[in-house]
Amino acid sequence: MNGPMPMTREERARLALGKISKESAEHYVWGERCDGWHLVKGSDLSVIHERMPAGTAEVRHYHERSRQFFFVLSGTAVLEVDGVSWELHPHEGMEVPPGVPHQMKNESGAETEFLVISQPTSRGDRVQAD
Repeated sequence: MNGPMPMTREERARLALGKISKESAEHYVWGERCDGWHLVKGSDLSVIHERMPAGTAEVRHYHERSRQFFFVLSGTAVLEVDGVSWELHPHEGMEVPPGVPHQMKNESGAETEFLVISQPTSRGDRVQAD
Protein backbone atom coordinates (compact mmCIF):
# COMPACT_ATOMS: atom_id res chain seq x y z
CA MET A 1 0.00 0.00 0.00
CA ASN A 2 1.50 3.33 -1.05
CA GLY A 3 0.73 6.84 0.17
CA PRO A 4 -0.53 8.15 3.49
CA MET A 5 -3.08 6.18 5.49
CA PRO A 6 -6.55 7.76 5.45
CA MET A 7 -7.49 9.62 8.62
CA THR A 8 -10.23 8.36 10.89
CA ARG A 9 -13.29 10.51 11.56
CA GLU A 10 -11.92 11.26 15.07
CA GLU A 11 -8.58 12.41 13.64
CA ARG A 12 -10.33 14.69 11.12
CA ALA A 13 -12.55 16.18 13.85
CA ARG A 14 -9.60 16.80 16.17
CA LEU A 15 -7.70 18.61 13.40
CA ALA A 16 -10.73 20.64 12.35
CA LEU A 17 -11.83 21.72 15.83
CA GLY A 18 -8.64 21.48 17.86
CA LYS A 19 -8.22 19.44 20.99
CA ILE A 20 -8.79 21.36 24.23
CA SER A 21 -7.72 20.76 27.82
CA LYS A 22 -7.47 22.70 31.04
CA GLU A 23 -3.78 23.24 30.25
CA SER A 24 -4.43 24.71 26.78
CA ALA A 25 -7.70 26.58 27.43
CA GLU A 26 -8.06 30.33 27.95
CA HIS A 27 -7.67 30.95 31.71
CA TYR A 28 -9.17 33.66 33.89
CA VAL A 29 -9.39 34.43 37.62
CA TRP A 30 -12.71 35.25 39.26
CA GLY A 31 -13.60 36.26 42.79
CA GLU A 32 -10.49 36.58 44.87
CA ARG A 33 -8.89 33.17 44.31
CA CYS A 34 -10.98 31.10 41.91
CA ASP A 35 -9.97 29.95 38.42
CA GLY A 36 -11.86 29.28 35.22
CA TRP A 37 -10.82 27.74 31.91
CA HIS A 38 -12.94 28.24 28.77
CA LEU A 39 -13.24 24.82 27.15
CA VAL A 40 -15.98 26.00 24.76
CA LYS A 41 -16.57 29.72 24.33
CA GLY A 42 -19.40 30.26 21.88
CA SER A 43 -22.46 32.48 21.88
CA ASP A 44 -24.79 29.47 21.83
CA LEU A 45 -22.81 27.23 24.22
CA SER A 46 -20.25 27.75 26.98
CA VAL A 47 -18.33 25.04 28.84
CA ILE A 48 -16.08 26.22 31.66
CA HIS A 49 -13.87 24.17 33.96
CA GLU A 50 -13.73 25.99 37.31
CA ARG A 51 -11.67 25.59 40.46
CA MET A 52 -12.74 26.94 43.85
CA PRO A 53 -10.38 26.82 46.84
CA ALA A 54 -11.77 25.90 50.25
CA GLY A 55 -14.07 28.51 51.76
CA THR A 56 -14.88 30.41 48.55
CA ALA A 57 -18.21 31.24 46.92
CA GLU A 58 -19.55 33.05 43.91
CA VAL A 59 -22.02 35.92 44.20
CA ARG A 60 -25.68 34.83 44.30
CA HIS A 61 -27.21 35.64 40.92
CA TYR A 62 -29.49 34.47 38.11
CA HIS A 63 -29.47 34.51 34.33
CA GLU A 64 -32.27 35.91 32.21
CA ARG A 65 -31.68 33.57 29.22
CA SER A 66 -28.99 31.07 30.09
CA ARG A 67 -29.74 27.55 31.35
CA GLN A 68 -26.80 26.11 33.30
CA PHE A 69 -25.62 22.68 34.38
CA PHE A 70 -23.04 22.34 37.18
CA PHE A 71 -21.09 19.04 37.30
CA VAL A 72 -18.56 18.32 40.06
CA LEU A 73 -15.31 16.71 38.95
CA SER A 74 -13.50 16.60 42.30
CA GLY A 75 -14.12 17.73 45.86
CA THR A 76 -17.49 18.73 47.26
CA ALA A 77 -19.56 21.80 46.39
CA VAL A 78 -22.78 23.29 47.68
CA LEU A 79 -25.10 24.67 45.02
CA GLU A 80 -27.81 26.87 46.49
CA VAL A 81 -30.75 27.04 44.09
CA ASP A 82 -33.69 29.31 44.90
CA GLY A 83 -33.03 29.10 48.64
CA VAL A 84 -32.41 25.32 48.81
CA SER A 85 -28.83 24.04 49.29
CA TRP A 86 -27.68 20.86 47.53
CA GLU A 87 -24.37 19.16 48.33
CA LEU A 88 -22.74 17.88 45.15
CA HIS A 89 -20.03 15.21 45.20
CA PRO A 90 -17.76 14.03 42.36
CA HIS A 91 -19.72 12.93 39.30
CA GLU A 92 -22.93 14.62 40.49
CA GLY A 93 -24.55 17.64 38.90
CA MET A 94 -27.58 19.91 38.84
CA GLU A 95 -29.36 22.00 36.26
CA VAL A 96 -30.39 25.60 36.96
CA PRO A 97 -33.07 27.08 34.65
CA PRO A 98 -33.05 30.73 33.55
CA GLY A 99 -34.47 33.20 36.07
CA VAL A 100 -33.65 31.05 39.13
CA PRO A 101 -31.28 32.60 41.72
CA HIS A 102 -28.30 30.38 42.53
CA GLN A 103 -24.86 30.39 44.12
CA MET A 104 -22.00 27.88 43.98
CA LYS A 105 -20.03 27.54 47.23
CA ASN A 106 -17.12 25.51 48.49
CA GLU A 107 -17.79 25.08 52.20
CA SER A 108 -15.34 22.18 52.49
CA GLY A 109 -11.73 22.22 53.65
CA ALA A 110 -10.36 21.24 50.21
CA GLU A 111 -10.56 22.70 46.72
CA THR A 112 -13.28 21.60 44.32
CA GLU A 113 -13.32 21.49 40.53
CA PHE A 114 -16.43 21.42 38.38
CA LEU A 115 -17.83 22.12 34.95
CA VAL A 116 -20.35 24.88 34.23
CA ILE A 117 -22.22 24.30 30.98
CA SER A 118 -24.35 27.25 29.81
CA GLN A 119 -26.76 27.40 26.89
CA PRO A 120 -26.74 30.03 25.53
CA THR A 121 -23.60 31.59 26.99
CA SER A 122 -24.05 33.35 30.33
CA ARG A 123 -21.73 36.21 29.30
CA GLY A 124 -23.63 39.49 29.69
CA ASP A 125 -26.66 37.63 31.08
CA ARG A 126 -25.90 37.70 34.79
CA VAL A 127 -28.09 39.64 37.23
CA GLN A 128 -27.04 39.91 40.89
CA ALA A 129 -29.71 38.51 43.22
CA ASP A 130 -30.52 39.81 46.70
